[in-house]
Amino acid sequence: MSFVDWAAAGKVAHRLIQDGPDVSLGEAHAAVEDLRDAAQRARGPVAETARMHSPSSADSPVLIVDRTVWTDINLASTSALLDPVIEQVFAKKQPGPVSRAVSAKVGAAEVGAVFGFVAGKVLGQFDIAPGGTPSLLLVAPNIVATERELAVDPTDFRLWVCLHEETHRVQLTGVPWLREHMIERTRELMLDLVPDPDQLGDRLQQALRALPGMLREGGGGLADLVTTPQQREKMADLTAVMSLLEGHADVIMDDVGPQVVPTVAEIRRKFTARRGGSGGVDRLLRRLLGLDAKMRQYRDGAVFVRAVVDAVGIDGFNQVWTSPQTLPTAREIENPAAWVARVHP
Repeated sequence: MSFVDWAAAGKVAHRLIQDGPDVSLGEAHAAVEDLRDAAQRARGPVAETARMHSPSSADSPVLIVDRTVWTDINLASTSALLDPVIEQVFAKKQPGPVSRAVSAKVGAAEVGAVFGFVAGKVLGQFDIAPGGTPSLLLVAPNIVATERELAVDPTDFRLWVCLHEETHRVQLTGVPWLREHMIERTRELMLDLVPDPDQLGDRLQQALRALPGMLREGGGGLADLVTTPQQREKMADLTAVMSLLEGHADVIMDDVGPQVVPTVAEIRRKFTARRGGSGGVDRLLRRLLGLDAKMRQYRDGAVFVRAVVDAVGIDGFNQVWTSPQTLPTAREIENPAAWVARVHP
């Protein structure tokens, strides 16, 4: 038995997932085909602008999915990523079967609630699929709902979204070592974050003491409750890599956009306003889950990428993909000149 009942987590998430936009069967089929075409049309311009190799889509297929399928794929990937870590933590000291069963059900409720919320938000994603076949996911109902909400041209918006996600596909399949590096680094961090069974009580007390401040502006949400300063530093360096990936995708999307998306200026303006415009319960949940921090990754990463490109050009920037040692640290994301000085002395 896993320490999270993933099947139960899926059932929880499925119950919480809201219906998508009201579309006819014909409109749904048209949206799927348009997204598939947009993903294909994004490949050439992204590779040319990023000056990176674009691997065959056979190695990382494009999947047009609904919210439920997106959830199921991500639960499978999360299970493949985390279960080996949990088993390693408890290999020497196993909790009793009752304790383990309770933990699995509680974990299922928590994980299912998170995925049930996020399933209605995400437009696209490159799924790294630890141990499986990575794929580019486009969540059709969320894309249709967003383009309607923003009142933008659907064909343009769908291609614009694909430019961002195609950049992630190129990053994580065109750079031979990057996908496995991200998986290994995440597992190493999780292994450090998961407490020894004997430390669990102390960690819970620490969480309770930190609870009043976890919703502060700029905080990391629930992650702040369970990490020491040393662990947060390790998280910051992993987050720096994620900021690089998100910022690079945003920069490439914006650089390609004017060439192939006629209404890109309107889309970017409206979408940027939407990113910062949530309120009430939605903003509370975003802070709890650390999604506000996710939004900062786009901003900080894009600033880093543009500063480095201005200093050493796109080919000089692409030295970032040379090895794990040329990835930026958390401090370098905030100080691009320091990365340039280290990598281009």
